[in-house]
Amino acid sequence: MQIAAMTFRLHAPWVHSLKEKRMVVKSLIARLQNRFHASVAEIDAQDTHQIIVIGVAAIVPFNAIADRLMDEISGFIETNTDAEILDEKREIR
Repeated sequence: MQIAAMTFRLHAPWVHSLKEKRMVVKSLIARLQNRFHASVAEIDAQDTHQIIVIGVAAIVPFNAIADRLMDEISGFIETNTDAEILDEKREIR
């Protein structure tokens, strides 16, 4: 059993308030949870309007499945949000 963990740092230049950011973050988190059945949360920069930091974790049986799942999650975020991915970190434990 392996744990696939990812951290995404996104930039959303159109967001001008924390309320607007919260709507974007909640929507993205819900879509990720529904699609991949993974644990997802905003983990940093909660007080910064245009920066979104999201952590994703999932339990997988093998490293190969972890790699494929992380590729799918990365692609999903890239295509399902207008925010630019500034940084992506991956880890298999």
